[in-house]
Amino acid sequence: MKRLSGKVAVVTGGNSGIGLACVQAFAQEGARVVLVGKRQEAVDAALAEFGPDVMGFVGDVSDLAMHDRLLAEVKARFGAIDIYMANAGTAILEPSAAVSVETYEQQFAINTRAVFFGVTKALPFMRDGGSVILTSSMATDKVIDDHAVYAGTKAAIEAFARAWALEVKARRIRVNVLSPGPVDTPILAKLGISEAARPEFDKSMAAAIPLGRLGLPGDLARAALFLASDESVFVTGVNLKVDGGMALT
Repeated sequence: MKRLSGKVAVVTGGNSGIGLACVQAFAQEGARVVLVGKRQEAVDAALAEFGPDVMGFVGDVSDLAMHDRLLAEVKARFGAIDIYMANAGTAILEPSAAVSVETYEQQFAINTRAVFFGVTKALPFMRDGGSVILTSSMATDKVIDDHAVYAGTKAAIEAFARAWALEVKARRIRVNVLSPGPVDTPILAKLGISEAARPEFDKSMAAAIPLGRLGLPGDLARAALFLASDESVFVTGVNLKVDGGMALT
């Protein structure tokens, strides 16, 4: 029997990178998955990889009304949720002296406020014994240049997770955090790392990561699958670092 047979999962930021790999892993293990993305064309492209057990929903997680629409549709379609993965995020990397109110607010709106209200709105729709997974970052533990605001947004959701793990303990809902290190996803290009610069970047990352390479989306998906499945039935309130040991250096 597949590990997520009969389960319903919602994955925000599910159209690319880590989120897409998690959608794929959950679907392969028998879950019916709701893939949430901001752009219609990106959601459509992602859905082309899947069958009828994966549905798409287009919306901006920073729009709090979007969560209500999403949950109403999920309830109408599936009745309830077993797995909620708050994965959508953004990173605007700049030194603190250069941070504007606009870029500060943008990162907190997506990485922090959307997670808080997304999860709190989703919890009443979750079955007892469900799993909440929040995607954070190793940047909350390891100081990295130009990451101050981004790290702050992620540190906040780690605090949320610890509080929620106790708040929902009577329902046996587990709340855990997944913290990636550098991962080979399209976000690298968005951060200004060109294809020409990739060999040198990959070499420097390999030297900085004890396990000797960049992470892959599948590495995170396998860890998320553990947290989503009954294999982690006695695990709550933890921060699972999937960073090749980089936070240790």
